[in-house]
Amino acid sequence: MPKYLQCGQFSFALEGAASTHPVVMGILNVTPDSFSDGGRYQGLEFALSHAEEMIRDGATMVDIGGESTRPGSPSVPLAEELARVMPTLYALRTLDVALSVDTTKPEVMAESIIAGADMINDINGFRAPGAIEAVRDSDCGLCVMHMQATPQDMQDAPAYADVVGEVIAFLNARVSAMAAAGIARERICIDPGFGFGKTVEHNYALLRGLARIRDEVGLPLLAGLSRKSMIGAVTGRPVEQRIAGSVAGALAAVTHGARIVRVHDVADTVDALKVWHAANNG
Repeated sequence: MPKYLQCGQFSFALEGAASTHPVVMGILNVTPDSFSDGGRYQGLEFALSHAEEMIRDGATMVDIGGESTRPGSPSVPLAEELARVMPTLYALRTLDVALSVDTTKPEVMAESIIAGADMINDINGFRAPGAIEAVRDSDCGLCVMHMQATPQDMQDAPAYADVVGEVIAFLNARVSAMAAAGIARERICIDPGFGFGKTVEHNYALLRGLARIRDEVGLPLLAGLSRKSMIGAVTGRPVEQRIAGSVAGALAAVTHGARIVRVHDVADTVDALKVWHAANNG
């Protein structure tokens, strides 16, 4: 395991006292159709205001997404995604927070890096032609996620013989491809991809297996469970009533080894993590 995660101008400790504090990544969807908050932060003024609120609440990273990846969602044209993401990224550059861009398109990756993105978060695991080349020569962090199939059909019939083992094999293969391109391991974190081509049972098997995934891949883990159907399946709550379940999921992920939690409800998660930290570390 590297001693730190390098994300552009930011470096997050993975060892020592500072490593006991998980990184909270706030979600900023600048889309009209995201499953949880689609349309709420489309305008630049609203996006900036929400980002500032998340930073005040304790977020140390903000993840900007210009394309919905909910099950069944269609792909967004390149020009449209750029028009959503780039103004937001430029507007947030002066804030004291690491900026991540959630995209699968190499062109968006390249433009985001030029604009100062500190991380590229790719649900497709940098498999698109040109994706690795787009990020290779930068110093930004890279989040490699596992996804079975595509957002259009990933929930049709997800199937695994061994979901934890297969996710580990995929992540190891992608990390090896990136290392072969000369990308330092200190720049890479991994995401098992909760809800991306998984049943509820698959998702909870992955949650229980996070420490194994972390240890066998040897890289820091990002977990994104916030408000997802795996929370709703257990609580019986609709999306807008899944805050408590999402916070519990974030705490469970950190307990099992996650270093970064990607969340909608920053203040609630940060408060819960403070209590978790005090209980476990004094």
